[in-house]
Amino acid sequence: MLSVMLLAACRVDTTVDITIGQDGSGHITVTAIADAGVVNQAPGLADDLRFDDAEKAGWTVSEPTATSDGGLRVELTHPFADPEEATALLQSINGSGGPLHNVVVSRTVEEGGTTVTIKGSLRIDGLAAFADPDVLAAVGAVPYAEQVVASTAGPNDAVHVTVEAHLPGKLTSATGTVADGNVSWVVPLDGSQLDMSTTAADDHATQKIWGIASNVALIVLVVWCVLAVAFITWVVRQRRRRSHRRSPRVV
Repeated sequence: MLSVMLLAACRVDTTVDITIGQDGSGHITVTAIADAGVVNQAPGLADDLRFDDAEKAGWTVSEPTATSDGGLRVELTHPFADPEEATALLQSINGSGGPLHNVVVSRTVEEGGTTVTIKGSLRIDGLAAFADPDVLAAVGAVPYAEQVVASTAGPNDAVHVTVEAHLPGKLTSATGTVADGNVSWVVPLDGSQLDMSTTAADDHATQKIWGIASNVALIVLVVWCVLAVAFITWVVRQRRRRSHRRSPRVV
């Protein structure tokens, strides 16, 4: 299918999004968008997509939806409880020939704050990475490899793979493109390797602020209660005094 896309100047954009919260939990979302050229080449694509194995593995799969330009979009999401589970999920979606190589998510909690790090490398070893290993074994070669070589379109014109990381706290280092506090990497399709590394530190300043605010609020509440009781007591005493002054004297 990939080679057909290349020859027809079609395009598929895939994004792997890694979002991690302050407690180390989060979710991984894989989004694939095929343009109108792909849909025209395979008009029954939406009905032919099968994600039974992914759903059995705990992934939530959205129904394929049409894009505004006549393409097709599908999204898969899986939550994780900690960085170890996130690492395992990334390895599971990558397989043996995917773009993610030795990608590890880690989290360190110290007195000064929390540090979250993602490290690994990104690489796609040619067209074989997009073909099923059983197909390659049966055919004995990459399907349509000669046609792809003869085509004027390059792999980057047909396939675009991006990895994005959304980490808690402030970024302290990143090898990718930084925008709005997040990092992204475009996976090279020429066999070269791209270093994937990013670290974010959270000094828990927000939590400290809320902790101080909650303490202040508690003090204010106690003071208000004391003042309220004192005021009520004063009112009761004043009424008693007035009532005593108005009482008739017995001769």
